[in-house]
Amino acid sequence: MIPFEKIKADGTWTLFMDRDDTINKRLPGDYVKSWSEFEFLPRALEAIKYFSQVFNKLIIVTNQQGIGKEIMTSADLEQVHSLMIDEIITAGGFIDQIYHCPHLAIEDPMCRKPNPGMAFQAAEDFPDIDFRKSVMVGDAISDMGFGYNLGMKNVLVNRRAQQISVDQSEMVDLELASLHELAIYLKNY
Repeated sequence: MIPFEKIKADGTWTLFMDRDDTINKRLPGDYVKSWSEFEFLPRALEAIKYFSQVFNKLIIVTNQQGIGKEIMTSADLEQVHSLMIDEIITAGGFIDQIYHCPHLAIEDPMCRKPNPGMAFQAAEDFPDIDFRKSVMVGDAISDMGFGYNLGMKNVLVNRRAQQISVDQSEMVDLELASLHELAIYLKNY
């Protein structure tokens, strides 16, 4: 396992982040369908600003089956993401790209985490991404599976009320409360 200190030592690392309950508040039993429903988690913008100084690439990978359920459209999601990126830039950070999977979980598409489709798409768009020099941060075991299957380091944040089996715990390299705590951890490591 590569120590986290190596992330700071060279600027070749990529940070993959989940969106809901990692960057913004999840709407229990619903989906963020418009900007008025989007709310950044406390100090998430500050953390992303710091990550922008440490990582070579910042990529968001998000399952968005609300599109597949026809609760929202791709255009709705694009508008939310556009305004989210505007806020991130205003706060001094950046996001290189956002990938989303609009399909239903029952379809088990290649793009839906924990499957690696969004990572493969990112690597196609950014050939310098090395999954062994990447970190996946998210709130769900599907996020950890996504990173684990690709050989990434995995950080579980803001864990949902879910039990993690012994086998699943092997996928988690670090567990923290938030993106902000990860930024502090990296600053102090």
